[in-house]
Amino acid sequence: MTGFKYILEPYKGMNTRYHCPGCQQRAKTFSRYIDTETDEHINPIVGRCNREINCGYHYTPKQYFQDNNILFETHQRKSHRPQINIPKPKPISLIPVEVFKASLKEHETNSFVKFLIKQFDVELAGELVSRYFIGTSKHWNGATVFWQIDTQGKVRTGKIMLYSPDTGKRVKEPFNHITWAYKALKLTEFELRQCLFGEHLLIDKIKPVAIVESEKTAIIASVYLPQFIWVAVGSLTNLTAEKCSILKGRKVILFPDLNAFDKWTSKAKELSHIAIFFVSDLLERKATEAERQKGFDLADYLVKYDYKVFVFPEPKANEPLSAVQALVEVNTVGQPDNIIGFRRPDQYKSGSWEQDIRDLENYFAKITLPTQPIILNNCLPITNFLKFIESHFATVKANNGNQIFLPYLQRLQELKQVLSANTN
Repeated sequence: MTGFKYILEPYKGMNTRYHCPGCQQRAKTFSRYIDTETDEHINPIVGRCNREINCGYHYTPKQYFQDNNILFETHQRKSHRPQINIPKPKPISLIPVEVFKASLKEHETNSFVKFLIKQFDVELAGELVSRYFIGTSKHWNGATVFWQIDTQGKVRTGKIMLYSPDTGKRVKEPFNHITWAYKALKLTEFELRQCLFGEHLLIDKIKPVAIVESEKTAIIASVYLPQFIWVAVGSLTNLTAEKCSILKGRKVILFPDLNAFDKWTSKAKELSHIAIFFVSDLLERKATEAERQKGFDLADYLVKYDYKVFVFPEPKANEPLSAVQALVEVNTVGQPDNIIGFRRPDQYKSGSWEQDIRDLENYFAKITLPTQPIILNNCLPITNFLKFIESHFATVKANNGNQIFLPYLQRLQELKQVLSANTN
């Protein structure tokens, strides 16, 4: 006996090995954790995959209990110790509706709303205020409230923050201006249970979901890339199973801040039993050293562009790829390799793509392009097929064999695959 309450189930033949919820291989490579007092599994998804070189899935009892607010006990209880009665969790507290409604006015004093008007225009800023229920707080002059509203329309909590109306940056001097609405209201018995910021938008079951850290980034990104439902977790460490449980079965793209790519990629593997996760490496590829030192996030990247170019892209000379298309260069996490049109970069050998390019050119020269939009690889909408094809060919020809530009070749092959399937 190890003395630990929870251990990986000892091997007693293949009936003690299971299909991994992460890599979903046919082979039984998954070891589940058991409670040594009862010999029962904690949960079918709590365990470790033995194919670590290809999967790396490892969901520990501690992580599971933390994600589900269950008391975690590391060591085995001795028989002489009294049974501990675990108190029932307290009901989730909610913000009073009248407080929430009272915040939805006086936006002319709201510094963040002023920034939105400056960045976009009054009409679009008003749409964002309505979409995300952006509130105004008197806690600090010009402060903003980002309400967390769940899919049932209940206001879980609100984060109060102060921004510069000119730069859109948070005010951190002479102190970091951030607090919770329940603290400002002095609700001492408040039982905080957060949800995703923007979770109320998930009543739309069609669009894929995009997750970022900050509320500000989600709001701004929703303007540039409206084909996604944009939500925020609030911080680097708030990407948890509890918050993501509402995303069960959906397609989700993570857009981590700079220097958070590895952490969120690892976290996506842990959460792959909940949803189909992708991780964008856009900022990792595009950022300069100065931007890394500043800790750029997606919003910092987006606001460098005119949002109208994103929403209504116009062809430009010598521009092989629009910023919109570059944003959805993503890597799938914890999923099978047979996703339609998806192949890992390591499945290609280095070298020339000349033959691939010729084959693709011959194919697209002979077909009639669709008149209706399609969604490529479940996340990239294509409306202007001619522009898409021409820009991608220009990119792969100019960067023939360069693995960094491999996604452009892949997307042409994916489009060929989809169009060929539709004509058969």
